[in-house]
Amino acid sequence: MSTNIRPLLSALRRNPTGALLVAVQVAITLAVLVNAAWIVAQRIEKIEQPTGIDTRDTFEIDILGLSKRFEVAQAESEDLAYLRGLPGVVTATATLGTPLTLNGGDTDLARSPGTDAPSLPANFLEVGDQGLRALEVPLVAGRNFRAGEIRPAGKHTPISEVIITRSLARALFAHGNALGQAVYEDNNDPLTIIGITRDFMGPQLGAPAYNTVLLPEMPGEGGFYGLLVRARPGMRATVLREAKEHIGASHRHAVIAETMTLTSAKRQFEANNRNMAIFLTSVTALMVAVCCLGIFGLTTFNVSSRTRQIGTRRALGARKRDVVRHFMLENSLILAAGALPGAVLALAVGNWLTARYGLPRLDLAYLAGGIVVLWGTGLLAAWQPARRAAGIPPSVATRTI
Repeated sequence: MSTNIRPLLSALRRNPTGALLVAVQVAITLAVLVNAAWIVAQRIEKIEQPTGIDTRDTFEIDILGLSKRFEVAQAESEDLAYLRGLPGVVTATATLGTPLTLNGGDTDLARSPGTDAPSLPANFLEVGDQGLRALEVPLVAGRNFRAGEIRPAGKHTPISEVIITRSLARALFAHGNALGQAVYEDNNDPLTIIGITRDFMGPQLGAPAYNTVLLPEMPGEGGFYGLLVRARPGMRATVLREAKEHIGASHRHAVIAETMTLTSAKRQFEANNRNMAIFLTSVTALMVAVCCLGIFGLTTFNVSSRTRQIGTRRALGARKRDVVRHFMLENSLILAAGALPGAVLALAVGNWLTARYGLPRLDLAYLAGGIVVLWGTGLLAAWQPARRAAGIPPSVATRTI
């Protein structure tokens, strides 16, 4: 049997709709497969990355005011003084947000002002001058916030200094020193980088894991604030119990909304990433299976509708392997027709994910691997119908003439 391209194209033209639909299915499946595999790899990497903070001895207590009579600034000051005075506490800071959770804020930082300036997504925590010590995060350059630089609760004076992580500093200033440089929040407000810390994970709201910004602010908007407390080793449970009892009883117009240890926050963070990886893997495997079923169905239909032609060619001397080769090459053409636009679609989706969610740019090795995987599974799906076609005896096939 001839295996040049012309008879293959001629055979496909007899049923162009089926071949076109399968090619479109291949393209969509390839785009989903490649980007899902890349996202799963990022999720697994997040689970394996060190958090960079003390999760073993640190906890947070969230306070929620119940009426306008609740004096947030005074309550914060009293709570911090009490906590820092406990013998089992290393330090404490007021904050709005919890590391490793979705509780926090995110922003965009750019090197220059203006809406057209390229920016990077970052997650932020509002902390006091004891924030770094509470997180047990050391500075690698610059200095910490001073007490006079912390914006009081309820005030709306501009913030002009920030501390950022080393990874974010390198992303913003790849060819220079970030310390002392100005960055622009949401491309408008200038912020001077006064310190650079070791990489650590703040709130995880979609930005890269280590893209964290610390803002010098005592929270309290809406009567809500958090207390991030680092206890001495082995003292966390005792300190947490005492703090809950004292703080719960000391505020007449507020309640403890939630308490959370960073150990449980880390477990939940890992579980969320693991569940997302499992979900994406399952959905992608299902799409690949459906795509293979489409290829299998198209090949089975082509074999059934070409029984007379197959028998005629077998009678003229075509071998079984020639019949198998014909259908395998035909499906290779369909897979190639879907893989080309699928690769373009995969790159487009990858670039959108990078621009929208700050994911690393799609690794082309994943694109190449996705093409190989989909091509291999597609040919395997076509193998059984092709073998069935090769097994048709010429005498049976020619009876239909």
